Amino acid sequence: MLKGPARLAQATRKALTILAPPPTLTISEWADGKRRLSSEASAEPGRWRTERAIYQRGIMDAISDPAVESVVVMSSSQTGKTEVLLNTVAFHIDQDPAPVMVVMPTERDAETWSKDRFSPMARDTPCLHGRISDPKSRDGSNKILHKKFPGGHLTIVGANAPSGLASRPIRILLCDEVDRYPFSAGAEGDPVNLAKKRTVTFWNRKIVLVSTPTIRGASRIETAYAESDRRRFFVPCPECGEHQTLVWEQVRWDREADGAHRPETARYQCRQCGAHWSDAERWAAVRRGEWRAEAPFDGIAGFHLNEVYSSWVRLEAMVRTFLSAKDHGDEAMKTFVNTSLGETWVETGEAPDWQRLYDRRESWPAGTVPMGGLFLTAGADVQKDRIEVDVWAWGRGLESWLVDHIVIEGGPEHAAAWSALDGLLGRNWPHASGVAMGLSRLAIDTGFEAPSVYGWARRAGFAQVAPVKGVEGFNRASPVSGPTYVDATAGGKRLRRGARLWSVAVSTFKAETYRYLRLERPTDEERAGGARFPAGTIHLPAWADSEWCKQFVAEQLVTVKTRRGFQRLEWQKLRERNEALDCRVYARAAAWIAGADRWGEEKWRDLERQVGSFDPSNTAAPETTDSHPGAPEIASAGLVRRAPARRGRRVFTPSYLS
Repeated sequence: MLKGPARLAQATRKALTILAPPPTLTISEWADGKRRLSSEASAEPGRWRTERAIYQRGIMDAISDPAVESVVVMSSSQTGKTEVLLNTVAFHIDQDPAPVMVVMPTERDAETWSKDRFSPMARDTPCLHGRISDPKSRDGSNKILHKKFPGGHLTIVGANAPSGLASRPIRILLCDEVDRYPFSAGAEGDPVNLAKKRTVTFWNRKIVLVSTPTIRGASRIETAYAESDRRRFFVPCPECGEHQTLVWEQVRWDREADGAHRPETARYQCRQCGAHWSDAERWAAVRRGEWRAEAPFDGIAGFHLNEVYSSWVRLEAMVRTFLSAKDHGDEAMKTFVNTSLGETWVETGEAPDWQRLYDRRESWPAGTVPMGGLFLTAGADVQKDRIEVDVWAWGRGLESWLVDHIVIEGGPEHAAAWSALDGLLGRNWPHASGVAMGLSRLAIDTGFEAPSVYGWARRAGFAQVAPVKGVEGFNRASPVSGPTYVDATAGGKRLRRGARLWSVAVSTFKAETYRYLRLERPTDEERAGGARFPAGTIHLPAWADSEWCKQFVAEQLVTVKTRRGFQRLEWQKLRERNEALDCRVYARAAAWIAGADRWGEEKWRDLERQVGSFDPSNTAAPETTDSHPGAPEIASAGLVRRAPARRGRRVFTPSYLS
């Protein structure tokens, strides 16, 4: 604890900070004069030099500009956008104290950013010394996610934590990787809008949105950039002097006579005179570039960058990444477009032809799980007069097989319908290896008669049943979020042990399903030679009739214009009935909830061992009385076991020894 003169000096510094006039430095000027890069967070530790990536100056100065209320940065990776946020935070700690909030996609990301990015900067930048308390101090002013400094504070939160987003007024709001944010912060709504509400009391507020884009029509950063003045960075050609934006289409490289690519010959070609630039010439041209806006300025400054501008990326490396993505399908190419080009990915929206699906059906015994299936999930769609259920088997790489299609007559008001659904939870399906397999998880839609669905799920138990609600939009990072507790007392308080509801980004799983349906399959000759089906392949049985196949591809993805003139992607029905597609989406969500997208090798090997060895004495699964005809009465495979929790030894220490 400080005493005497030291305490008086600290109080004086705090008072002077609060009463100090607005700073005359811009963020880039401050960074050039005071910022130090840390060895563990930068490949080039030492003094910060904005000229190293000169395009950052325009972004930082826009954040400093009183006329700019919002700054939007839609960028690829490797362009230094995170360093811009760090400079902004440090500038306001040192020069213009204010309440600052940094929002990361998750709370874990927030902790990582605080420990790995902010703390090294605060340690190695001399002007920040003494402004933030020692982490070991007992006054709680320097925690991982909340740090106080004279005249303000820094709060670091995850977009998935509504309590953090709504906790306190904020003047400087910095949102990083907004396209990775969940649809909703709990049940509170869009996390970006929720965070923006914290800034409404400040006339001089500043909102900064930064992200690598994702899918066109569903990207937050794309929408925000479209509403800005849309600035792009123009650089002069070393030969003709013509200013131009740098685009991937102008990157050239040679090929051998046999067609083999030579990435080491990569260079940039001027669109005006055709001159070829080496990496060194490209970097020199970027240092002479300038930002130019495409639309009138109305308070929002928008910036777009791709890796071609980066001072840390060679064109040879970009070409190698591109060629690798071409060889690994749409998902790899999407990553290249998003993270290297800084552009949104356009999903192909044409629905696959149902006749093609019908013609390539495969033969295996009805109601039987084929050899590749390792666990079962089901999707249930509740209609007014029936409940339709599809059972899917899943294998490695999310290869899947339709195992059963059940129609339970009677709507939600009929107790018999729910009793029949109870029977499915305890039913077993025979596996091709001879073992029996039960449902790991059943996801049921709550869009129709939600109270009845909640009541049944509560009785059936949430270990096996997952009530789901479809939400619009794409979310590749987290297509399923939750669960949220939807039951409440008469006073409105949520019950901790109430019904659990999962939110599902149906657009994401529909697009994934169509992408899997388009996968090229090996021929019979190739399979005889050992070729395997690609990961994600969807197998349909011979008993799937034409009506089911039509329902399975009953929607297509189209681009529509909103009333404000912006474009967005929307799924539209081609046919009235689409239960087969909906049930597939819910069964896929059930697989996600079960953890299939995150399992390691040991989990898959465990499921394969269950299929490979039938042990009649295994009583890990509940006995059933409604098994599939011919199936053993006890499920002995497809059991998604949890790893046993490790318990440390408890050591008793007498109080007199403490």
